[in-house]
Amino acid sequence: MILNARRFLVCAVLTMLAACAHAGDGPAAPATDKRVALTFDDAPRAPGAFLSEDERTRLLIANLEKAGVDQAAFFINPGQIDTPDEERRVLSYVDAGHVLANHSASHPRLSDTASDAYIADIDAAEEWLRAREGYRPWFRYPYLDEGQQDKAKRDAVRDALATRGLTNGYATIDASDWFYEAAARQAAAQGKAIDRDALRDLYVEAHVDAAEFYDRLARQVIGHSPAHVLLLHETDIAALWIGDLVAALRAKGWTIVSADEAYADPFAGYAKTFDTPSAQGTLTEMVAWQKGVPAPRWYRGNDTRLAQQWFDTRVLHLPSAEAD
Repeated sequence: MILNARRFLVCAVLTMLAACAHAGDGPAAPATDKRVALTFDDAPRAPGAFLSEDERTRLLIANLEKAGVDQAAFFINPGQIDTPDEERRVLSYVDAGHVLANHSASHPRLSDTASDAYIADIDAAEEWLRAREGYRPWFRYPYLDEGQQDKAKRDAVRDALATRGLTNGYATIDASDWFYEAAARQAAAQGKAIDRDALRDLYVEAHVDAAEFYDRLARQVIGHSPAHVLLLHETDIAALWIGDLVAALRAKGWTIVSADEAYADPFAGYAKTFDTPSAQGTLTEMVAWQKGVPAPRWYRGNDTRLAQQWFDTRVLHLPSAEAD
């Protein structure tokens, strides 16, 4: 009896171990420690394909609230604020609980601009921002361009930010949402029929796929998932479907956190020091490159040729040959 009982226990343990081994062969369970903050560039942005500027602002605020996003960050270009209405729209984000940060006054590209002129543009934006409620001392490089191969420019701007008490408002996840907005505007201007449901689905899928890609990359580089920062823009597409995107991210195990929490993550330390042959892109990509992780380090949907094919075939329903 005792021998049989022991045999039974051994068999039971072996069965459990085998089950665990087979379970490991299947799809991995979604990680539960994935966190991401939402950030929006280029406010106040020009009209898009579907909404007036006022409609966009109201809808974006409403849908962020409906989705339970308590704090997003808006990276502002004060040089684009030409009217009291545009200023009112920007400040309405603060009234809704969100925060503002510096995206330069006029949106220059550092690799194409003298460092002194670039720093002066940062200062011009700071003049407008520092007196505002909801201000945060973060600077996001336009185009995520930190000087590319010009390390002297890179270091000059890094020093200028440190002197001014500003930190890098980096992104860790990017899916080129600006491209889908531009494609929709072009299609609307050309009188083409836009399948809005398909555009929503493409927007959501691309950003969830990008989030998963960059999180895998981060885990490979630092051994865990940092608090991520998702790069978005103040677009009609975001206003219409940010709730769908948030729901899809949560379904994949993501928690939406504040930008304050994300930029307090230790991963932010890499933004001050990373050293790569070319400085442009997400911080995740830069750190992976520095640590010798082989390509791909870049979400494939950021290839605008591929994104155009997706848009043409899925949203405009063009035949594949015509889309190419």
